[in-house]
Amino acid sequence: MSAMQKPSAPQDLPNGPGAAAMLAAGIGATTVGLFSLLRDAFSGIAHFFNFYGPTGPLSGVTTSAVAVWLIAWYVLGTKWREQEVNLARVGTVAFVLLAIGFALTFPPIMDVLQGK
Repeated sequence: MSAMQKPSAPQDLPNGPGAAAMLAAGIGATTVGLFSLLRDAFSGIAHFFNFYGPTGPLSGVTTSAVAVWLIAWYVLGTKWREQEVNLARVGTVAFVLLAIGFALTFPPIMDVLQGK
């Protein structure tokens, strides 16, 4: 660089890709909880989620939830690639989804939802 050239200023990056990752994580956590609840509530669904015998239905629940998480991340990341989004709102929604996912994997809450 010659003495006359100024270094270029850093570009502001859009927050959309980061927001997409946060929201996709919340979606993935909720999916784990929802699939776990469905697995416990319905034997047919438990059989469907049994991808690997020694692990049982948990193998399908987690594998399917990871697939949903990756798809959500890809779709949101593509949609928000160049956008500025309301990060506070996305963070709040992601946190609520994370809390729902956690609650749905907590046995006392699952028992209440199943009427046990």
